[in-house]
Amino acid sequence: MSRDLLPGVTGVLALADGTILQGIGVGAAGEAVGEVCFNTAMTGYQEILTDPSYMAQIVAFTFPHVGNVGTNVEDVEQMSGAAETAARGAIFRDAPTDPANWRADSDLSAWMSRRGVIGLAGIDTRALTRRIRESGMPHGVIAHSPDGTFDLEALVAKARAWSGLEGLDLAKDASCLQPFVYDEGLWAWGQGYAKPGDAPKYEVVVLDFGVKRNILRALTAVGARATVVPGRTTAEEVLARKPDGVLLSNGPGDPAATGEYAVPQIKKLVESGVPLFGICLGHQMLSLALGAATRKMDQGHHGANHPVKDLTTGKVEIVSMNHGFTVDRDSLPEPVVETHVSLFDGTNAGIALKDRPVFSVQHHPEASPGPTDSLYLFERFAGLMDAAR
Repeated sequence: MSRDLLPGVTGVLALADGTILQGIGVGAAGEAVGEVCFNTAMTGYQEILTDPSYMAQIVAFTFPHVGNVGTNVEDVEQMSGAAETAARGAIFRDAPTDPANWRADSDLSAWMSRRGVIGLAGIDTRALTRRIRESGMPHGVIAHSPDGTFDLEALVAKARAWSGLEGLDLAKDASCLQPFVYDEGLWAWGQGYAKPGDAPKYEVVVLDFGVKRNILRALTAVGARATVVPGRTTAEEVLARKPDGVLLSNGPGDPAATGEYAVPQIKKLVESGVPLFGICLGHQMLSLALGAATRKMDQGHHGANHPVKDLTTGKVEIVSMNHGFTVDRDSLPEPVVETHVSLFDGTNAGIALKDRPVFSVQHHPEASPGPTDSLYLFERFAGLMDAAR
């Protein structure tokens, strides 16, 4: 296809098949390579762009008008604060608008620039979304050059040369380096983020593969003291803390790659009998530990409007999802029970063990961003810890 750029173009997306999408650069100048996915959420773009599960991905927002909420220092989801451990780029239909929200302390473009996140606006995101739905998530390079100078052939070559997410252990970079205790609760109107009580009801160890702050807030909201430890922590070290429960966090990358060191430890935790709760990547690696298989998805699930059925209650929930790998439901062995299923495509969305206090879900029950239909899962986890005492 033609390599001619339109007048005024300062941003491009170069795909591995040679396609060049042209627009206006937003945020940081430079270039970044990653897997291009789309997110259907209408709100929560700051939380999305700081979610470690988006590491090595470029997020195209299907909602056309982004930016009016602005950004603030409170709504960052990643713990590390490093831009490399979250989304590499963002694509918008319209240029981000000026903030008009009382909590904003910065506009989106300036915030992205400070974080080193490259953006591209003026793109037909509907056409890009349809392309991903039909052909899968492509490898691409997003680039922003204020003077409009691009080496398009080099950008395409870089996209083609990128190895992709399969086989990548990204959790090792998203995880914390030292244990720490998290001490914030859920946000409430007029109050901000709550402070937990002085006497926690539960001691929970969180194996950090790229944990989101709101997962930790949801834990403290049910009375837990959340001690976060690196993802490479051994089962023996976890159990030495005498936890009432263990949470396997969300995170980026290929679960089979991270599972090379995490799965043997998860097996030991299952055998110990301690209540165990897995979320997203934690769900996938728990499934691997129990004998199931995972596979790469063509387009993944990214959004805050996904219908999931809880097979244990018959209830349908609208949930937030962000994953490009899935558990092969046909590979689930005994005594594993499928507890949740996606009503979009029938893929697995949750499991539990028949004979142990162990369960996990593919979606993000902390709801950041998204609806709070699944917050009860943290209460379910608390119930397992009560029963185990």
